[in-house]
This record gives sequence, structure tokens and C-alpha cells, in this order.
Amino acid sequence: ALGAAAALVALYALTSAVSPYRDLQIAQAAYLTCAVAGLTVLTGLGGQISLGHGAFMAVGAYTTALLLNHRSWPLAAVLAAAVVVTAAAGTAVGAVAARLHGPYLAGATLAFAVGLPGLANYKPLLDLLGGQNGLSVTPPVPPAALGETFPVERWQAWIACLGAVLTLFLLANLVRGRFGRTLRATRDDEIAAALHGVRVARVRIIATVVSAACAGLAGGLLAVATTLAAPGAFPLALSLQLIAAIIIGGLGSLAGAVWGALVLVFVPAWASDLAQSADLSHNIASNLPLALYGLVLIVVTLVFPRGIQGGLRAARTALPRRRP
Repeated sequence: ALGAAAALVALYALTSAVSPYRDLQIAQAAYLTCAVAGLTVLTGLGGQISLGHGAFMAVGAYTTALLLNHRSWPLAAVLAAAVVVTAAAGTAVGAVAARLHGPYLAGATLAFAVGLPGLANYKPLLDLLGGQNGLSVTPPVPPAALGETFPVERWQAWIACLGAVLTLFLLANLVRGRFGRTLRATRDDEIAAALHGVRVARVRIIATVVSAACAGLAGGLLAVATTLAAPGAFPLALSLQLIAAIIIGGLGSLAGAVWGALVLVFVPAWASDLAQSADLSHNIASNLPLALYGLVLIVVTLVFPRGIQGGLRAARTALPRRRP
């Protein structure tokens, strides 16, 4: 609890000191942290490979957009509804995940990631989901007590950061308890876990539901921060980037989820700034962020096999201890 409070204070100070553009980047890193943290629980701790988390984010984003546009609900209630709806979708996927392993599970979730965003272009759903253009979302209005000139971008960053800190706090308590130990046991040896009375299928379904709920919150926060829910925001590349983020940050580490999300947001942004300052051609400039991101993935994998958080932990352990 003290760590979460300290993180909120630090984020408050940071968002208040930077420009509106940086506030939007912080908001992006915050909602991606929710998705990466949920995937960390499922893949890093549970050993289940999911390539469908971009689709779960789409469920949360469209639920948020529909409720904000057609219901006068408080934003907190809308985001909670997005989490519940996505968790329900995660239950259906979890039932499949409990029976599949390895490449079969990856293939099933891959089909989910590719097929679900395409429903927006399905003719009977065009009016409801807005087709390729998606649904516009009215940005949240800051409370009047903050003043008329209070930046909307900072308010969006506050909402996203609060969601990220709350997600990390709840997941940290979950994985440190009995469920976390059971989840690791099923990952390490499911036969031994089953012989000790662990209901492996149920544990995997719960892990999928928890992970999907986190992705649903991430999608809802994305819709709030970008004021749009459209199929183009949830390509297959997004699901692959989330997988890469948990590897870069540190597989199975919630702190690594934060590092992975920061890399997802700021490395492409720095690459774009570098391309503009170097006056590179359009073709090179458009591909430089992807190339630099791939380079970071390779370097981190080679230098820190356990990710950034694992490397920091190893460096801290290697430091000589002070003698009293």
C-alpha cells in the first residue's frame, strides 16, 4: 500500500511538470502497463502463451466507447463494466486455453486476435461499432475544482496512472498469495500439481480471466486517452508487442511490466524524433522505430536474459555490501 501511494505521488509530480504531449505518452505507458502486467501473470507465471491480448483490449475499448456514448454513467463505472465484459470474454477463451498447450494455444489465441477486431466491419454491426472508422469518445472533463484551464491531457494521464497503479497493486497481492503459488506450480509441472490436488484447468481459466480483465481495463483507458475505439488500434502487431514487452521487461515480473511498457512507448518516439532531426527519407524514417525496437529487444535479450528487471536485480545483488 505504501509503495502504491508513493507511486501515485511520484506520478502526480511527474505529470504536473511535463508538457501535454508528454502527459499523453505517460497515459499510453500507463494503460499498456495494465495489459503487460496481466499478460505477465498469464504467460510469465502461468506458462500459457497468448497472442490475443490485443483483442481483449479491443473488447474493453469498444465497451467503454459504447457506454460513454449511450449511457450517462460515471467513468469509473464504465471502466468497471469494461473489465467485467472483457473478463467474460476471457472466461470463454480460458475454457479453450485449459485444453490446449504450446503452439496449439498460440494458434487459437492468434485467430482470436486476428478475427475479433474485424467484427467492426461486419455488416450487421457497422452502425453499432462504426466500421473501419470506429467510435469517437468524448474526452473526460476535468473536475471544475481543478480550474477551467486545467489540461485535459493531464487529467487523462491521471486516470490512466491510477488504473495502472491499482492494477499492479491488486496483481502483486494476488501472485504473492496462494493463487500465485498454485499458478507457478502448474507452470513448472502440471502433473505433479494435479497429483497434489490442484485443479489445473480451473487455475488456468482463472489466470486467463484475470489477464483478460487487465487487458480490458487497458483498452478502456486507451479509449479514454485517445478518444477513439477503432479496429486499426488493435492489430496483430499490438499483441506481439505485448509479448515482446514482457520479455524485455522481465518474464514473470510485475516491475518488468512497467519497463516493457515504457520501452513500447518511448523507444519508437525517440526513433521518430531521431529520424526527424537527421532529416532522413520517408521510407527510412517510417521503418526506423520498428528497427530500433527490434534492436532493443535483441540487445536486452543478449545482455539481460531475464529482462531489464532481472538485470537490475542481478546488478543489485552483485554490489558489495557495506560492512557495519
